[in-house]
Amino acid sequence: MSSSPSDSAAATPGNATDKLVVAISSRALFDLGEAHQVFERDGLDAYTQYQLAHEDQVLAPGIAFELVRKLLNLNKLSADSPRVEVILLSRNSGDSGLRIFNSIEHYGLDIVRAAFTNGSPPYQYLNPFGGHLFLSAHGEDVRLALDAGFAAATILPSAKAGAHREQLRIAFDGDAVLFSDESERISHEQGLAAFSANEREMARQALSGGPFKTVLHTLHRIQSALPAEQSPIRTALVTARSAPAHKRVILTLREWGVRIDEALFLGGRDKGPFLAAFGADIFFDDQQRNCETAAAHVTTGHVPHGVANR
Repeated sequence: MSSSPSDSAAATPGNATDKLVVAISSRALFDLGEAHQVFERDGLDAYTQYQLAHEDQVLAPGIAFELVRKLLNLNKLSADSPRVEVILLSRNSGDSGLRIFNSIEHYGLDIVRAAFTNGSPPYQYLNPFGGHLFLSAHGEDVRLALDAGFAAATILPSAKAGAHREQLRIAFDGDAVLFSDESERISHEQGLAAFSANEREMARQALSGGPFKTVLHTLHRIQSALPAEQSPIRTALVTARSAPAHKRVILTLREWGVRIDEALFLGGRDKGPFLAAFGADIFFDDQQRNCETAAAHVTTGHVPHGVANR
């Protein structure tokens, strides 16, 4: 198989290419709950034997399956080069991972690249694959990816899948996700009044980028190449900020030159109902409490980054 220039050039952390490369773990893509129970109870050898014995049994979709399906469907909009690539990064071995690839083939998912690490953390393959975003059910792997400079999130258990529409909808928290945690640190260390005063004073100074800045930039480039009317992608900023702290966020996004379709400044209100109203296929937030409440409404990824996760 020949490779394009974007395939051969690995994306270093923080860089972006025209194609969004999303890496996903097998437990985020498929429901491996029963097999994982075998692993937890009886160990790796028993898990491997279980997977081999059930190799031809198709796995049910996992919590991030619908998100992956919608991402890959963006490539069907034209005959141009793919806008999104999804790769599999799995702690399975090649043997135990064959069931996963059989399930990928069953569902017709265009996933052709994978790394099976047989129990070792797989994050080191993000760079040679050119990855921008890593989604996993394994919290340690997510932290290692973030520490290496990649956007990453732990997919939380949830009964909610993506909304029943073809449009892909992605929602982001602001501080410590799209932006750095520089302002959030002030809130944690000095209180809300100091945070508000700082944001008023620094309103025209753009915030530094957080771990998901490159993901947002790449989504913006994909959106810009598609018709603005009836766009297949819609993004939202869903933040606890309120006026007047909203001004710095708006001016930062303007300076970055990125499009974000909806901005919700909730002033501390519970984000879950708003995310449900937006119809998010996934929501990314750095605060565990916010993630747990959001997961009751939409698929949620915890970003263990910044002062809230020290």
